[in-house]
Amino acid sequence: MAQIKKRKKFFDVEMPIVSKDTQLQAYNIEELQNKYITYDLTRLLRGKSMEITLKVVVEGDKITTTPYKIKLMPYFLQRMMRKGTNYIESSFSAKCKNSQLRIKPFLITRKKVSRAVRNSLRNKAKDEISEYIKEMTFEEVFDEVIKNKLQKTLSLKLKKIYPLSLCEIRIMKVEKGV
Repeated sequence: MAQIKKRKKFFDVEMPIVSKDTQLQAYNIEELQNKYITYDLTRLLRGKSMEITLKVVVEGDKITTTPYKIKLMPYFLQRMMRKGTNYIESSFSAKCKNSQLRIKPFLITRKKVSRAVRNSLRNKAKDEISEYIKEMTFEEVFDEVIKNKLQKTLSLKLKKIYPLSLCEIRIMKVEKGV
C-alpha cells in the first residue's frame, strides 16, 4: 500500500514594522506559530547594518509578525570607530507600556574623554531612554529605533554633556510581555 507524503506549502507572512511581505514554508499554518524570522534592514536603512528578529503570530488564517529583537551589526560599529575617540556601552532593562525591554546603547565621543564624562553620559543615556519609552508600546519603540527618532533625541540631550560622533541602540530585545 502506497504511503501518502505530506508536502510543505508556502504561507504569506505580513511584516508590518518594515511594511513588507514574505513567505514561510511549513506543512500547516499552526506549525508557524512562535517561529522567528531574521530580516536584514541594511538596504532599507541605506547602509546602516541592522538586523531585526520578528516573532510569527498566527490569528486564524492571517499570519503577522511582531518585533522581538533588533541588532546593529558589529562590523558597522567597527567602521564608525576612529583613533582618538572613546566608546561607551551600557546594558539595562526598561519598562514600556506593555512589556519590558533590554536596551544596549552604544555611544562614540568625538575625542578622548575622562572616565567621569563617560560615566555621566552612560547614566544620562539610561535615564533619558527609560523616561522616553515609559508611555510607549514596544512596537512603537522598535519603530522609533528603526526610524532613528530615539537616537536623534538622545543625541541632542547628551550633547549638553559632551558632543557625540555616534549615538545608536546596539541591541534592543523584548524580555517580558509578548
